[in-house]
Amino acid sequence: MFFASDNWAGAHPDVAAALSEAAGGFDPAYGSGAWDKRVTARFSEIFEREVAVFFVSTGTAANSLSLASVAKVGGVVFCHPEAHIREDECGAPEFLSGGLRLHAVEGARGKMDPALLHEAIGLFPPGFVHGGRPAAVSITQASEIGTVHSLAEIDAIVDVARAHGLPLHMDGARFANALVALGCTPAEMTWRRGIDLLSFGGTKNGCWCAEAVVLFDPSRAGEFAFHHKRAAQLFSKSRFVAAQFEGYFADDLWLHNARHANAMAQRLASMFEGLPTARLAWEPDANEVFPILKKNTADRLKANGAAFYDWRAPHWYEGPIGEDEVLCRFVTSFATREGDIAALFGCLG
Repeated sequence: MFFASDNWAGAHPDVAAALSEAAGGFDPAYGSGAWDKRVTARFSEIFEREVAVFFVSTGTAANSLSLASVAKVGGVVFCHPEAHIREDECGAPEFLSGGLRLHAVEGARGKMDPALLHEAIGLFPPGFVHGGRPAAVSITQASEIGTVHSLAEIDAIVDVARAHGLPLHMDGARFANALVALGCTPAEMTWRRGIDLLSFGGTKNGCWCAEAVVLFDPSRAGEFAFHHKRAAQLFSKSRFVAAQFEGYFADDLWLHNARHANAMAQRLASMFEGLPTARLAWEPDANEVFPILKKNTADRLKANGAAFYDWRAPHWYEGPIGEDEVLCRFVTSFATREGDIAALFGCLG
């Protein structure tokens, strides 16, 4: 009963098979081999335009290097207070960018409020060197609390960023989960809306260790390559990341995995709604579920081997959480089965 994180899930067998296939023989190193070229072409096909792709080891690396590539001296990046780049990356975006600052912009349900974003950018007027200057805007899709920005919500944030001449970064650690939740194409959720850089995640959705930075303007690849190398993210045997993505994309496995994870989250949410000792803090859009449980219920689940996390209530959350209650996070994945959910609630039967 593993619901702590989709990072706990292993690799999908098809991804493992692709990795094994790449293990033999020889292929040019440092991103110049046949595997790399095929997968880069596949990314371009998926996004319906030519893109530049850089493989990295972690989502933190993808986010940090994306922001480093648009950094300015005295630069400020605007993001939600709960964004992974601000809360969970140990200062890596600031460090690898040479000193960017992250400015939090509030908003309900894990999404920046466009009006508040406009106000926040206005706090750094042009030429006022003491305060620094705006450098970029970053959104998380799906968000850190399992919600998904609608296309209209992305448009509203992009409009503000564009009005101030700022590039847009999307943290897509759970990109596939958001995509299938919206039922749109990768292009519609990214560059057609005005997204410039994407941290494309595979690890949480069936890969071993496969993340990528996708640049929707390939002319920026030459400059980005130096950030990539300096941060020790240029793999010599990069075919082993490329092979994972090849297996991941084959027969739309990545979309199938995400649909399954999201469906399991909806089932989990429905089960919690049926408990007299639980309620949902908010409705899930993707594969993270946040119920408020009676503490004795949470303790009973943990005592029976369920793995999940207690969670700090977001700044914007106004619902009551009693002294005998706790907000929890449950995450589903491609590896979650209906039997796992049945076993979880069987502990309370």
